[in-house]
Amino acid sequence: MIASGLYIAQTEKMGRGVFTSVAITAGSVIEVAPVIVMSQRERELLDQTLLHDYIFEWGSAGAQCAMALGWVAVYNHSYTANCDYEMDYTTDSIQIITVRDIRAGEELFINYGGSWDEQKPVWFETQ
Repeated sequence: MIASGLYIAQTEKMGRGVFTSVAITAGSVIEVAPVIVMSQRERELLDQTLLHDYIFEWGSAGAQCAMALGWVAVYNHSYTANCDYEMDYTTDSIQIITVRDIRAGEELFINYGGSWDEQKPVWFETQ
């Protein structure tokens, strides 16, 4: 499920991103995406590819990884994200949820560090 009004467009600095053409209220689920769950061994192989940048740690122990389908991989990172993501290990899906009201035309961001307000540097800033 991808909410109506969302679209993918080029950004000035980050390639593509997810935007909204309509206002969205805080607490709205704007996407529910299924994931493909993979083993630790498969993650080790993926870590050697460009797909490393698009997978999520998965499972309560973080021993697996998951590739999200839908548009989840297109949301850009921000330390002041306007969306959060929740993983559902039972349904093998990820939900994107707004954490504040969003104006029409805004880009939608998630924080790659886990929670929407995490300030710990993410992997691509520490390399």
